[in-house]
Amino acid sequence: MAKWLLLDGYNLAFRAFYGMPELTRADGFPTGALHGWVKSIWRLQDQEKPDFTLCFFDLGGAQDRLALHPEYKAHRKETPEPLEKQMPVIKEITRALGLVGIELDGVESDDLLASQARALANAGNEVWIVSADKDFAQCVDDRIKIVLPPPTANPKLGWRTMDAAGVVEKFGVPPAKIAEYLAIVGDTSDNIPGIDGCGPKTAVKWLTEFGDLEGIIANAAKLKPDRCAAQVVARPEDLRRNLKLTTLRTTSPLPWVAPGPVDTEKLFPLLESMEMRSTLAEARKRYTGQQELF
Repeated sequence: MAKWLLLDGYNLAFRAFYGMPELTRADGFPTGALHGWVKSIWRLQDQEKPDFTLCFFDLGGAQDRLALHPEYKAHRKETPEPLEKQMPVIKEITRALGLVGIELDGVESDDLLASQARALANAGNEVWIVSADKDFAQCVDDRIKIVLPPPTANPKLGWRTMDAAGVVEKFGVPPAKIAEYLAIVGDTSDNIPGIDGCGPKTAVKWLTEFGDLEGIIANAAKLKPDRCAAQVVARPEDLRRNLKLTTLRTTSPLPWVAPGPVDTEKLFPLLESMEMRSTLAEARKRYTGQQELF
């Protein structure tokens, strides 16, 4: 079967933005993230050699999670203005590259991506999810892996692959327990409050000993340390709510979407309008075999 690369759009766009200098067009329009975006996609495609690539974006409004927890993601910083300006162009470039740019109002892109990953894997395909978001660790199995971007603190490590064994090595629990693990320790990036003072080691110990979240709740009196056990006794419904927040939906209302061919008639003028000359030259070479002469 085929190998699919599924891109977490905003996660990759933020990294492209912060990983590039502040480049601008002659009129001052920012272009750094645009350069980083195209180069990242090309690097991934060259390294992983997928048969197909799709990209997913957020339109905002995680309605089901906000109904459970109105403060969900409430403290996230606003997207930097230069990146906000570039996002529509990033999406245009994505469509011109044939990567679609899948988005659905009211549904998180993480759920859309997880749904597509599960459907593709169930059909016998290999799936590689490109994201630094730890939520996707719960999707990993024998057909789904994660491609992690270079860490900011050590970019020389490059893009790395994480399989099920890698999930256990990183988190201490298998993929099937990641949502429960996050429900216990919390997730500051999504503003999900875990058990205060309960860190990763304690969460792993509890899950190993009692099996799952319901087993932990049922054995709250046996938990150590006592200060954490008291919170489990007092807040079992908070933990159950957390699990609903941290569990990715794999049956999102998404029709089948297939990537298309590169549309050079749109891509080349778009890159030229953004004054991305070196990127345009590389695009011409990649997609037409033409090499510009200077």
